[in-house]
Amino acid sequence: MPASQPFQTESILIPLDSEAALQGDLGIPPGARGMVIFAHGSGSSRHSPRNRYIAQELQQAGLATLLFDLLTAEEEQLDNYTRQYRFDIGLLAERLVASSDWLALNPLTRPLEQAYFGASTGAAAALVAAAQLPTRLRAVVSRGGRPDLAGDALEKVRAPTLLIVGGWDEGVLELNQQAFERLTCTKKLVVVPGATHLFEEPGKLEEVARLARDWFAQHLGVAKGADHA
Repeated sequence: MPASQPFQTESILIPLDSEAALQGDLGIPPGARGMVIFAHGSGSSRHSPRNRYIAQELQQAGLATLLFDLLTAEEEQLDNYTRQYRFDIGLLAERLVASSDWLALNPLTRPLEQAYFGASTGAAAALVAAAQLPTRLRAVVSRGGRPDLAGDALEKVRAPTLLIVGGWDEGVLELNQQAFERLTCTKKLVVVPGATHLFEEPGKLEEVARLARDWFAQHLGVAKGADHA
């Protein structure tokens, strides 16, 4: 993937209670008119190179971004051995709602419309959280996601939802097609030809970034012309 122009981000802590907090990286470009909250996939973190690349592209298009860890340091350490948290969609969705609430109270981010970008299991968590925040969430994008794991929440999502799947990711593609049929919101399913699950093939992740940027531009009111390219 080509290098994006670096953008200064701020390390933050999102409190869960008096003893626990989630680590995050917040980037707010000048004049931002929307905020995209990233939900990483199973076994990943806010350091996901694919999500960080897409976040940089969105920042260049005038969108603020929040990449944060869905698990605390202690939970992540335990999950590395037991994998008990990575498929706990309800818990992950609660963490997304907590991040949305934190941003809605923060003076710097309160005015910004919110959207979710989810990958793998994070996409399911994003859809469940979006169903719980029908008046706040403006858009959802899923990259190689497992929207099927959102279950009955699919019918309750009101935010316009874009599902992006690799054409060679056959099993996940079928699950996305099934979940797509259950969505009742404004929706679109895009199959990227010649791409596998992680979109590692040349130019494929760039295509994901473009699709996500345009979807957020449409539903967050950010002009496509704001992009640097």
